[in-house]
Amino acid sequence: MSSVRVTHRYMHPVDRVFEAWLNPAMASRFFFATRTGSVLQCEIEAEPGGSFVVTDRRPHADADESFFDAEHRGTYAEIVPNNRIVFDFTVGPMGAPTRVTLDFVRLGSAISEIVLEHELGEEADPHAASRARQGWERMLDQLEKVLGTRLRLG
Repeated sequence: MSSVRVTHRYMHPVDRVFEAWLNPAMASRFFFATRTGSVLQCEIEAEPGGSFVVTDRRPHADADESFFDAEHRGTYAEIVPNNRIVFDFTVGPMGAPTRVTLDFVRLGSAISEIVLEHELGEEADPHAASRARQGWERMLDQLEKVLGTRLRLG
């Protein structure tokens, strides 16, 4: 089975890093957000058996000024506060679900690490692992920026 493993260290407490994944206002700023797209929808039902949907409007690669909506869906298999999130993940209506596991590691009172593993499945194309790794690395980098800024409400 093909899988991708990515880690990222944060200078933030583990509870704050964990919360970002389940708080729609924070998650919409990094969870499947792209540099050239804009998140149109971020709904999160943060409980085992609950789901999420994140829709990001992105420009087509051919630069003809048209856009498409990338819909990312998941169903939570496990949520252990400040420790682990596991979800089955699909992109678009036809995608087969794959498993993503996020382990949150407390390294100190204000230092934490995420260990993310994405099981791509047996049928993944040869370039899937590289694309998945790049996508998760960008997302974890963007999370660092989100954690470094204050969320303004109202």
